[in-house]
Amino acid sequence: MTQTELDGLIDLLTKRPPPDNPSVDDLRAGFEMLGKYLPMADDATVEELTVAGRPAEWVRGPDADPGRAVLYVHGGGYVIGSLNTHRRLAYDVSVASGCSVLLLDYRLAPEHPFPAAVDDAVAAYGWLLDQGFQPGQVAIAGDSAGGGLTVATLLAARDKGLAMPACGWCISPWTDMEGVGESMTSKADEDPMVKYDGLTKLAALYLNGADPKSPLAAPLYADLTGLPPLMIQVGTAEVLLDDARRLKAKAEAAGVEVAYEEAVRMIHVWHLFAPMLSEGREAIMRGGAFLKSKLA
Repeated sequence: MTQTELDGLIDLLTKRPPPDNPSVDDLRAGFEMLGKYLPMADDATVEELTVAGRPAEWVRGPDADPGRAVLYVHGGGYVIGSLNTHRRLAYDVSVASGCSVLLLDYRLAPEHPFPAAVDDAVAAYGWLLDQGFQPGQVAIAGDSAGGGLTVATLLAARDKGLAMPACGWCISPWTDMEGVGESMTSKADEDPMVKYDGLTKLAALYLNGADPKSPLAAPLYADLTGLPPLMIQVGTAEVLLDDARRLKAKAEAAGVEVAYEEAVRMIHVWHLFAPMLSEGREAIMRGGAFLKSKLA
């Protein structure tokens, strides 16, 4: 990473502040605009399909193994984000891991509040097993809300009696619906991507009156016993830093193997910006190496 790269990225993210009291449509449109800065690689293969009733895409790099899969659940606070916003990241994960990436367009709040996203992700994992993938040939990964959803999917699959996949990869995971971590205030001036007020509004839309301590919404309150190995990556400039630290502690206390990384000065889900940020590319490669080490 160079300071110039990071400064340029932060300038890009802050030069167009969001409107006051943005609507859900405003938030979605703003996030979709990121796509123009994250072009797909020429050697990517994208195959549209329907998975358990939801739109999805197989996203593959040129050397992707069709016999190993990463179920990728995107970030966006359970309210925004799409196949479009995360297609490039799915490709980068495919290249780094050597796997085919199943990018899922799970249902979003407020139209489809908790637990719709969890239900869709578990159904997609079951779909992969029905297609003939063995659990050890599958990983689940996601960023931000998708990082929390990765853990929730593992929990829900475990509770349904499904065999666990090989591992999970949580990028800047959001695991606390109440925002009580100390980093929510201590990192507020460093993180241009996420703020406390925005998170609490998204949480309210997602929960729709459900208990904010529900384990499938806030995995910090879950019993993580029996989960497969997890990789957790977080930046030290993130307001969600304490979410990641507490998830690590909770998982290790439950006997879960955890590979944990804190990236100095990195902002929320810096992996998204890998096309313009070398530290993003490096973090994805380390995550890909973790998946390779765990997948059959």
